[in-house]
Amino acid sequence: MTKLTHIDADGRAKMVDVGEKAVTQRVAIARGAVYMLPETLSLIIDGNIKKGDVFTVSQLAGVMGAKKTSDLIPLCHPLPLNQIKVSCQANVEKSCIEIEALARVSGKTGVEMEALTAVSVSALTIYDMAKAVDREMQIADIRLVYKAGGKSGEFRAADFNEAGLVE
Repeated sequence: MTKLTHIDADGRAKMVDVGEKAVTQRVAIARGAVYMLPETLSLIIDGNIKKGDVFTVSQLAGVMGAKKTSDLIPLCHPLPLNQIKVSCQANVEKSCIEIEALARVSGKTGVEMEALTAVSVSALTIYDMAKAVDREMQIADIRLVYKAGGKSGEFRAADFNEAGLVE
């Protein structure tokens, strides 16, 4: 059975010591979605949400969120991100906005939490901007779909499609 890295021998939470780990190139991609009424999605696509351009604001919020990950998640190391890209795309068929975040770092620990935080903050921003017209929106499906670098190597979700949203 795999041992949890953030728990000490006495069962207490601890921050992992990465001092002896090698600096490697690390990347993570996370995805999620915000499901909404078709009418709400149409308002967003047409730019008719009173708070402004939902796509641009939520993408910027995702970038800002990724940069604040260690302030939000107690045991995350602060990372000097090399890159964070967030993309939001309307999916009319599913009546949702799909979100994808890619995070890169040259470091001793991975960037999975930064990618997941970017997607989460982007989704929350979409909800905030459109809640006046649709309080039943659902934030869903937030998950890691790809990571590479570090001792544990590469991870690909079974349904990972490299032709994602992020360029």
